[in-house]
Amino acid sequence: MQLKILKKTSDELEIEIEGEGHTLCNLLGSVILEDEDIEFAAYDIKHPLVSNPVIFIKTKKGKDPEKALREATEKILQRGRKLNENFKKALEDWKKGFGGS
Repeated sequence: MQLKILKKTSDELEIEIEGEGHTLCNLLGSVILEDEDIEFAAYDIKHPLVSNPVIFIKTKKGKDPEKALREATEKILQRGRKLNENFKKALEDWKKGFGGS
């Protein structure tokens, strides 16, 4: 995955993400929007076969959009770790309930 910064100001960030699609961009956009200091976050894919997605972030005054992106990616990683832990536990519980088969 390669990133290309298309625009960066004190309250806006626009990045292109090479080789990704709706799955990652939708997740990233929704987690960014959980931050109350975000005014706007969205992504656009002009054509899924010939273009890369572009993510747009606009923050409220005082919030660095780069920091907002970093915080969102860390939240996603933490949630992935938690999902993995819970899945392992569920499998262990299921195996105990069915005699390990």
